[in-house]
Amino acid sequence: MKSSVNYPEMKAQPSTRSSRSWIEWHTAALTIIIYGSWIGLTLFWHSIPYVILFLAGGWIIAWHGSLQHEVLHGHPTRSRRINDLIGWPPLSIWLPYRIYKSSHLKHHNDEWLTDPIEDPETYYLTGTDWSEMGPIGRLVFKMNNTLAGRLILGPFVALFVFGSSEISRIVRGDRRHIRIWILHIISCLAVFAWTTLVCDMPIWVYLTAFVYSGLSLSRLRSFAEHRYSGTKEERTAIVENSPVFGLLFLHNNLHIVHHWWPQVAWYDIPKFYRTHRQAFISLNGGLVYDGYREVANRYLFRLHHEPIHPQHAESAQPDQHDVPLMSKDGQAITG
Repeated sequence: MKSSVNYPEMKAQPSTRSSRSWIEWHTAALTIIIYGSWIGLTLFWHSIPYVILFLAGGWIIAWHGSLQHEVLHGHPTRSRRINDLIGWPPLSIWLPYRIYKSSHLKHHNDEWLTDPIEDPETYYLTGTDWSEMGPIGRLVFKMNNTLAGRLILGPFVALFVFGSSEISRIVRGDRRHIRIWILHIISCLAVFAWTTLVCDMPIWVYLTAFVYSGLSLSRLRSFAEHRYSGTKEERTAIVENSPVFGLLFLHNNLHIVHHWWPQVAWYDIPKFYRTHRQAFISLNGGLVYDGYREVANRYLFRLHHEPIHPQHAESAQPDQHDVPLMSKDGQAITG
């Protein structure tokens, strides 16, 4: 993606794999660490206090999600099959890698960022969808647009929305994903065979201390990544000064860099951002947060954005019985 805006200081693209060896060793090492840590945590889970397991298991699942995101963009080798093989194992259970890959690459059409019809990763709704929701659905969706709600309810909302979409696809007669789902289910059974038969871990422990926890951490990354703006470059945020979460998210907290040049490897992003910081801030209209603490201070119990997309609001009908939440400026939003 390249903007029509002229930014001379960013014309020099950062080095990519074309000037490197066949394999990116940083990502290869990270792959070994993530899968090795998952094996270790699942093997010795009974020796770890549940609270620690919840944090560590969630970290590994979220980290694995970040790795999947990296490999679907063509890392760490020049072989698409090898990269896909690295990303394939469904440690998070809920999302088939091939569906995620196809959906995420569509998300990178920045002309449609945040659009509820065209962007598969948006948290906005059309006015029609909003009008068809009942009061409970609207309340849940509003809560999901606060950081607290995204961390607590977000994993369930993601499962419901994704599951409903896939079921609807099949009901409509679109069976293109059935083979993917069959292979995914088989792979999930292999994961559960490992955790239950080899590691003697109850399924509920894995689903809570690994899957739920990991999905919750991943929701933190995506919470403030995008918001609607009339200019496509101003729809992607920057979260600075986040060394711990930056490592967890493989520096996609500096999200404008990733959307500007998706092929840049995760370990090159920080240096490239530092070199062109002012240009990137100018590019995205100053949508910058000073760490995730600022994100929490601003949006923990307030809406990050109004649920209805500004370009698809024509059919929305207000419901006087909705329970109001507070927007980022402290005003009540009733739908």
